[in-house]
Order: sequence, then structure tokens, then C-alpha cells
Amino acid sequence: MEGIAAGRESLRPTVTGRHWAVASGHYLATEAAMRVLAQGGNAVDAGVTASMALAVLQPDIVSFAGVAPTLIYQAGTGAVTSIAGLGYWPHATDVSVLRRQGGEAVPEGLLRTVVPAAPAAHIEALSRHGSLSFEQAVMPALQLARDGFAMYPFLARSIESHAAQYDRYPENASIFRPNGHTPQPGTLFRQRDLAATIEGLIVAERAARGDRQKKLRAVHDAFYRGSVARAISDYHDRYGGFVTYEDLADFEAPVEQSIHVRYGNFELHCCDVWCQGITFLEALRIVEALNLKDLGHNSVGYIHHLSQALNLAFSDREAYVGDPRFVTVPTTGLLSDAYVSAQRARIDPVRAFASMPSPGKPPGVAKFKHSPGVPGSTNTSAAPDTIYCAVIDGAGNAYSATLSDTSFDTPIIPGTGLAVSSRGSQSRLDPEHPNAVRPGKRPRLTPTPALVVAGDRPYMAFGTPGGDVQCQTMLQVWLNVAEFGLPVQAAIEAARFATYNFPGSFAPHTYLPGRLCLEAGISEQVFRSLHELGHDVEYWPRFASAAGGACAVLRDPSSGLVHAGADPRREAYAAAW
Repeated sequence: MEGIAAGRESLRPTVTGRHWAVASGHYLATEAAMRVLAQGGNAVDAGVTASMALAVLQPDIVSFAGVAPTLIYQAGTGAVTSIAGLGYWPHATDVSVLRRQGGEAVPEGLLRTVVPAAPAAHIEALSRHGSLSFEQAVMPALQLARDGFAMYPFLARSIESHAAQYDRYPENASIFRPNGHTPQPGTLFRQRDLAATIEGLIVAERAARGDRQKKLRAVHDAFYRGSVARAISDYHDRYGGFVTYEDLADFEAPVEQSIHVRYGNFELHCCDVWCQGITFLEALRIVEALNLKDLGHNSVGYIHHLSQALNLAFSDREAYVGDPRFVTVPTTGLLSDAYVSAQRARIDPVRAFASMPSPGKPPGVAKFKHSPGVPGSTNTSAAPDTIYCAVIDGAGNAYSATLSDTSFDTPIIPGTGLAVSSRGSQSRLDPEHPNAVRPGKRPRLTPTPALVVAGDRPYMAFGTPGGDVQCQTMLQVWLNVAEFGLPVQAAIEAARFATYNFPGSFAPHTYLPGRLCLEAGISEQVFRSLHELGHDVEYWPRFASAAGGACAVLRDPSSGLVHAGADPRREAYAAAW
């Protein structure tokens, strides 16, 4: 690929190898995946191993019992599979109780729990596409939980910033703030109860009779029908939660087709509209007809047009996108040629949207409700966050997953070490909203992995943490590679921007009209000029963690070499061989 060989300065090199590449949100998870690949495992084995390790290594924003939307490219068949690693609202959910306790937004605490999906998603991925046993895949996570790892600055700062929330729950505080103090960087951090839960799942696999598939099924059942499920459901029954044993026993991670668009010679895939990936795809389609190279990378015109395209796509997300089992989402219409052309025509090249634009009217839509949101605080604030993992192997398999769920806004189930998925925080209490709470319905998820195919081979797997910033970071990283020919690491490190001109995904759904955040590294003149166009500009320091923590792996079709990059904004790390 032209541009990769030429190189571009970056703090870290683009890691390059002949066989496989890994990029994930923590260096120890990346190392765990590399060991699996070196021992003969494939990309899915390595990806699941890293993903479960990440739930231990970043437990403030990733839960072993959280969410894990996953995309897999299978060598040989050329098929992209989506595993819907997102649980649903329990069937006993009472919206009136949520309104009584939360007012306009889903309240913090036990009531925002949805059925945990990550264990089922990881087991499904191993069962369909992997070769390892569960024990082999989960062993790094077990070792890190049982034996501990060095507390690192990003995790320590995150825990300390949520100290009051952790201290509300005795179980959470005992793990994350023992004796009322956040563990200091460099000290050993252990999660013994979580280790015991993982050991119990391993015991179930060892005790099961039959082949590998039956043993993996035994692990699933140990979590969703065994002592873990009983502990979760008993706790909810005791403290007025909604989750029942039946919710857990009935759960399976759906295996679906992805949604995708073409961009030149590439096909970009995201998970279906139970997550926000369509926002990235629509914004990409809106800008694809622009001459982005002529606008210039991170120029006034470039940032203005991309941010306005994102405003339009986020407005459509607000109006139309929700769990497709409950909501008729005009997916095809939102990504159609005629519609994205009409959306593109709405962008004023000399004036920014002062507030969230009204949604468009794609084919297949009879009516919509415009929900402009309630303006929030004057400054952006960090939303509950996420982590990402990507792997590509020598056979041409690829894995892309965005893992998440927080441990500060919901009680940990005593004795398990599990903060069960609190993704109900992303649902709405307005019954007319496409993302409204309903029993059995999934909240619309921000975590959104991406996977790119070129011809009959995977080209790139990438993603990022960052809540509503995810689609924005992914758009910029992709264009840095596809349009400007930057090496993967330079594409990730390039200065970024983010708009907040729409209601946020997390309760209380903060909305900042006209807000555009710019990282240092974008010129002062661009700052001033964007302000003159009507953007409400906010300054971010260089390498701001709020701008995401992108990771990517890429296979260069011209050389066959694999490349990996990871974001210095977080603890992310890349490796290749």
C-alpha cells in the first residue's frame, strides 16, 4: 500500500511482522495473545484470550460479566460473522420503578443491570472459530486476577476519580479501595474473588464429558445456569433488582450478519444496529464523495465537513437506531447512495450547525420524532469507558472486539468479583425513543468494533474506547490510512477532534450544542477559524485520553506483511511477528 512504506514520524513505530499482529488496550493482554499465536492458536483463540485478560487488567471499565460485541473474519469462507455480545433488559424490568428512582434517566445501581453477555460471546467465538479449550484461553486472565499485576497510572486515576462511587458499595470498595485508599501505581493489584469465579468455570470444563464443544458448553452452563447465575439472581432478588435465574439460563449470544458499506476497494463491517456502528458507516458515506485530500488533513475545511457529517449521523442515530428486534431501523435507507447524497448537501461549508440538526428522512421512514435533547454542562466530561482488541493471523483470520462495562456504578455481586453489565445506563425512559427501555430489549450500545475486507482477505481490524467518541475516532483513523496513506501508528497518533453536538449515550445524556473539541497539535489558526464558522471550540491537550485509545492491525496486500499500532493516549500496545 502506497504510504506505508514511505513512513511518517510517530512516537512509536508501526510494528510489522510476517505472520501475525495484535493490538489491544493493555500490553499484558497483547503479550497473552502473542503467546497463543506462537503456540499455534489462531486469531480468534488469541483474541478471546486477550479480551478475557483485558477484563481483569482494566476492571474499572471492562467487566468479565460485561459486553463484548465481536466481529470475526474466517479464512477460507471469506465470511464476516458478528457475535452480538450484548445482553437484554430482564423480563421483570419495571419502567415505572426506573422513572421513580431515576427521573428522566436510568438510575445508577442495581436497577440498570442487563443480562451479562461477554462470557457467552467469548465461548461462542471459541466454539465456532477457535481451537483452544476455555481453560487455555482464560489462563492469562486467571493468573492476572489470582497472582495480580502492577497497578498502572491510568487505572489508578480512573479508580480515584470515581472513589465516592466505589465507596458506596462495600464489595466494590474492598476490591478497588481497600481501607479507603486507591492502590498506588506500582503496587500489586489482585482480584481474588474474580479468580475464584474463573477457577470454577475451569473446573466445570474439566469435569464435563465429551468433546471440546460439550466442554465449552459446560462452561457456558456453569456461568449461566450454575452457581454464578444463582449468586447473581439471588442478589437481585434480595435487593430488589430485576435479573432472574431464568433470564440468565435462557441467554445465548446471537450470531448474526454484520452491516457493511463499500469505500473504494474496501468493505467496512460493523455490528448491527443494536450498537452505534451505523453512525460511523453513515458519516463515512457522507464524506466519501468529498475531495478530502484537497481539503487537507486536519485543515479547517476537513474538520468542519467531517464534524458536520458526524452531526448528521448522530442525529439519525438519535431518531432511528435501537434494538432491531423491537425497532424498525431504516438501515438500508440510512446507507443508501441517494440518502447520503442528500445528507451531504445539508452541510454548509461556511457555517456550523449551532445545535444538533434535525434527522434526515431516509427511504422507508414514515415518521420520526426529533429529540433535540437538553443542553448540559459547559465542559465535556468523561463518560463510562471501554477497551479494544484486534488480532490478525498468518492464515488470514481476523478478530475485532470492543469490551466494556464499569465497576463503579453498580454493586459487585459478593463473592464473585463480578460487576454485572450496567449497560442499561444507555437506554432511555422516553417510551417513544427508539432506545426506550423495554423488557427483553437491548440498550443501544456504544462499543463498536470494525473490520475491513479487501477482495478475499481481511485488510484491517480496528476500534477504540471512548463512548460517543468511538465512531469519530474510528472515522479519523480510517481516513488517515485510506485517504492520506499514513502508517497505522501515525494514523492513530495524529491529532483528533470530536463533536458533542447531540445527546450523549450515557445517562443523563448530556448535550453540548455546537461543541467541537480539538486536540493540541491542530494549528491555532484552525482553532480560530473553526470558531469563526460557529463551532463552540474546546481545547484538549495533546494525546488526551478523552480522544480515545485506538488500536488497529492491518495486512498490506502488496507485501503480505502485517502491521499493528496502538494509542499512546492509553495503556494500549501493539506487537507482531
